[in-house]
Amino acid sequence: MLRLTPPAHERLVLARTFEARYTGAEANVAVSLATFGLRASVVSRVPANEIGQACLNYLRQFGVGTQHVAVGGDRLGLLYVEQGCGPRPWSVIYDRGHSSFEECCPEDFDWEDILDDASWLHFSGTAPSRGPRVVQALSDAIATARRLDVRVSCDVNYRSLLWSRDAAAAALAPLVEDIEILIGGPEDACMLLGPQSEGTGPEELGRALIERFGVRACLLSLRTTGASWDGALTALLTTPEGQWRSAAMDYTVVDRLGGGDALAAGAIHGFLTGREPQDTVAFAVAAAVVKHTIPGDLNLATAAEVERLLAGEPGGRPRR
Repeated sequence: MLRLTPPAHERLVLARTFEARYTGAEANVAVSLATFGLRASVVSRVPANEIGQACLNYLRQFGVGTQHVAVGGDRLGLLYVEQGCGPRPWSVIYDRGHSSFEECCPEDFDWEDILDDASWLHFSGTAPSRGPRVVQALSDAIATARRLDVRVSCDVNYRSLLWSRDAAAAALAPLVEDIEILIGGPEDACMLLGPQSEGTGPEELGRALIERFGVRACLLSLRTTGASWDGALTALLTTPEGQWRSAAMDYTVVDRLGGGDALAAGAIHGFLTGREPQDTVAFAVAAAVVKHTIPGDLNLATAAEVERLLAGEPGGRPRR
């Protein structure tokens, strides 16, 4: 997608200029993993015009492969972002109808070839919100991943502006059966488990998701938000063997979007590099916290920078 943001916290209704950045939940995760030093590629579809090419060029500069991106359709989806300040919240307007990605076809993606040398497949709940064609492409991808022993993760990432809770639950439930990691917040968990789970604590939600969907692990982010510029984040990792919770970390917001994608990338990095569960959840939270300090949707912090934050290195003094 193309993200358009007015400068200096200006309101969308007054905007005359926009800062342009390219984004997408899965693309954000791929960029973060590449910045951590892992090999990462995106699978998507962009229009055969200069905007589609600009999107691919933007991702390539961060070391992300685009060789599996299909080309076709007429337009790239848009995301308008108004950056709040103080009591005025951030707000988002989606313009994704009839996008190149939404109008993809199953034959656009040769999953046997795409996943042939892959070790991990990640997708977000915003993808199947784009309709039955995308749902079918994801179903094909997950089925191929299982045949090839490629691990799969999903960030539920429910967005009420894109679809209803019932539609999201119906589409996502079969996609997340038996995957490696299910990622989300308590609201995402309740959406998948049904209204009877409302008011349930995170420990019980994590165990219920594992029992209901057979996932190997569940990562629930637990966020305390103050004004538009600050908050605190912790997360709970649940597996059939136990539960691990990170320490709470305070953050100050430069850009609120992309924090969940940074958390997902941190967790995937932990699993791929063989970290212990406690280290994995701590690394994931620290990655999300540092992302909030970076403009745009992308977490451009290296693994070493995340480790320094975990080690308690003071961030207020210049490194020189």
